[in-house]
Amino acid sequence: MTKYLEDKEEDPSPCAGVKEDLKTCLVETDCVLKDGKSPRQCLKEGHCRALQVTFFECKRSLLDTRSRFRGRKGY
Repeated sequence: MTKYLEDKEEDPSPCAGVKEDLKTCLVETDCVLKDGKSPRQCLKEGHCRALQVTFFECKRSLLDTRSRFRGRKGY
């Protein structure tokens, strides 16, 4: 599911892979391509919901002090 590009520079953010996949998923949906809506509107309508939840969990784990022992959520 991840689409890492070897030529692209590494983003130092821990959730960079999930963020990139969420962007790609939103841009490739029919909501954006055919309906001409913005990715933000499509996200509010519920498109790419699984990646949105995964990204949220990854960001939340950065603030969780217990994640030191359990590891970050996401990829």
